[in-house]
Amino acid sequence: MSAAAPRALLADDEPHLARELAAQLRAAWPALEIVHVARNGVEAAERIAALEPDLTFLDIQMPGLTGLEVAQGIEGRTRVVFVTAYDEYAVQAFEREALDYVLKPVSAERLARTVERLQRALARPAAEAAEAAEADSRLLAALRRLLPAAAGTGAAAPAERLRWVRASSGELTHQVAVDDVLFFRADDKYTCVQTAAAEFLIRTPVQELAAQLDPQQFVQVHRSTIVNLAHLAGTRRDEASRLWLRVRGHAQELPVSRAYVHLFKAM
Repeated sequence: MSAAAPRALLADDEPHLARELAAQLRAAWPALEIVHVARNGVEAAERIAALEPDLTFLDIQMPGLTGLEVAQGIEGRTRVVFVTAYDEYAVQAFEREALDYVLKPVSAERLARTVERLQRALARPAAEAAEAAEADSRLLAALRRLLPAAAGTGAAAPAERLRWVRASSGELTHQVAVDDVLFFRADDKYTCVQTAAAEFLIRTPVQELAAQLDPQQFVQVHRSTIVNLAHLAGTRRDEASRLWLRVRGHAQELPVSRAYVHLFKAM
């Protein structure tokens, strides 16, 4: 662990539970600095991106974005601990997958074990950061399998995959073949449809698109981005071990959230 005090962000839509967890953490880990307490998933995602804490304790069920969705969007080295009210059977599954979690109501004994695990993780050499990030992505994928309702993945697969989208550019509406799309990316109230030739806008949310596209060709690499693998040119890791994608026909690289790094392990 570095000389600087470790920093943590808490997120829970029940203020009294957030206050209790903060008090227990201060008792179990006096050196830990709690930099923010978020009241919902959207606020948590924004403050994690801005503050880049070492740790974040996320309630799984929150308005706006679930804890899983927030975790999927983390791009830096922030380690995630899920705070859950799920029953003993789910907890046993968490243990089998070696997930970091604390069960509501939080017990001092369980929190102490979690703190010990986190202290060991933060003390790892920087050279192990990429390996740890890939392990976290596998664990998050396991949690999505264990808790599909929380991840919002209960929808049935469509009978026919999406082949065309009606997208606008200025005052014109275009019929765009999805095979020509380099990537889809959420942009405020719209979703950007990027081709090699132009950029278009549609109103369909990224999560809804993901359910309609061919999963062998289109993969989600970020909470806000779906990439067409047919146009993938390569990958790059930066000095912070974050993964970036290079797409043919597009100058800018696309970030890969930690939750999806495992998809590109062979590259």
